[in-house]
Amino acid sequence: MKKILIQFDTDPLASTFDRVVAVDAGVEELFSYGGITPENVTGLVHGAIFTRGPAQLKNTAIFVGGSNVAAGEAVLKQVQNDFFGPMRVSAMMDSNGCNTTAAAAVAAAKQHVDLSAVEAIVPGGTGPVGQRVAQLLASEGASVTLVSRSIERAESACEAIRATTETGQLTAAGATTADETAALCNGKSLIIAAGAAGVCFLEAGKLSKLDETQVAIDLNAVPPVGIADIGAQEKANEHDGVICYGALGVGGTKMKVHRQAVSQLFESNDAVIDTAEIYRIALDVIAS
Repeated sequence: MKKILIQFDTDPLASTFDRVVAVDAGVEELFSYGGITPENVTGLVHGAIFTRGPAQLKNTAIFVGGSNVAAGEAVLKQVQNDFFGPMRVSAMMDSNGCNTTAAAAVAAAKQHVDLSAVEAIVPGGTGPVGQRVAQLLASEGASVTLVSRSIERAESACEAIRATTETGQLTAAGATTADETAALCNGKSLIIAAGAAGVCFLEAGKLSKLDETQVAIDLNAVPPVGIADIGAQEKANEHDGVICYGALGVGGTKMKVHRQAVSQLFESNDAVIDTAEIYRIALDVIAS
């Protein structure tokens, strides 16, 4: 029986990126739909769960994507509400690459520092990737400063993350200039910059002037990058005692994690591959 992945994308056109990864993950048939909302997804879910018997439903799975993470979360919630009894399939949400990118970045950092004892900072922490980076770091027991241009947004994000984990410590901070961000980064042993494309948090020459920094990861590949002293392709390169990763250096792991997570959807018909599970996959990928 063929493995069918049904792609629910909240954007008008379904992502070609996610489609290519699905094919590379071994999906045999890919059904892709754009413009998906909680209001129009139910009929599609029923079409997925009523066409095969319960014992065969592990061969069907759902992937929720798109550029809007909140919209993806709402669609995934509705998909789960549409399941009942044994009539369900495994599902995964990775809108805007939020879960796979964050998991790959934190797993990379874990190779070099003890996350349970680290002082970490996440510039761009209220974005979809940044929030999940902060969540994963907190789940490992880290003390995390989540930075946004708006202190109110930072505080709101911290409050949401606290509801997902009982470990770690989250502190909200606001910074509207590169100098303010650099001041916040000083004394932090781990920096993971997760801002939007074109936002530079640490200008050229700033990284080497920070105290205590052991690992710096920049997740923006679009110039200007988030940390100017880190090249996009860098992977565990050392600069003045700081181990550095660029967006493409993390991206290779992210792609492996994405493919493996899609493959794992077909191991049962009742898995929900969430942030924590994707992080577990990332740790396995790096260890292998």
